[in-house]
Amino acid sequence: MTGTKDIVKKETSRVVSPFAEMEKLFEDFWRRPSSLLGWPEMRVAERFEISPSVDIYEEGNELVLKADLPGITKDEVEINVTDNVLTLTGEKKKEEKVERENYFRYERSHGSFCRRFHLPDGIDTEKIKAHYKEGVLEVRLPKTEEAKQKTKKISIK
Repeated sequence: MTGTKDIVKKETSRVVSPFAEMEKLFEDFWRRPSSLLGWPEMRVAERFEISPSVDIYEEGNELVLKADLPGITKDEVEINVTDNVLTLTGEKKKEEKVERENYFRYERSHGSFCRRFHLPDGIDTEKIKAHYKEGVLEVRLPKTEEAKQKTKKISIK
C-alpha cells in the first residue's frame, strides 16, 4: 500500500532544480558564445534540409509529378526508380566570398533532400521522362497498355 510519504516523494522528485535554467544558459553559451550578447551567430558552414513541394496528378494516360526546386540546377537532382519506388534526391551547395578593402567574408552552406513515392501498379517504368525548367521538375509516368485497358467507366443511376 502506498503511503502519503511515498506520494510526496514522487511529487517532489518532479520539481525542477533552481539551477536548471542557469545550466541551460551556460550550455547555450558554450555552443554559441555570441548568443548571450545579442550578436548574430558566426557560422563557417550551415547545413539545411530542403523538402520540395510536390504535386501529383493524372493527366490522360500518365501520372505527372511536379516538384518545386528553386535555386537548384538540374545537375544537382537525381531521379531513380527501384521496385516501384520513385526517389528524388538532390544536394545544393552554396559558397559566397566577399573581399573588400576593410573586411573579408566567406560563407558556405549546403543542404540535401530525398523524397520517395510508391508508384501504383500499371506504371511503365521504362518510359518515364523528366523535364526541368526554371526550378520546376516535371516527371511523366506513363501507364502500361494493360493499365489503360483496365479503366472502366461506371454509369451513375
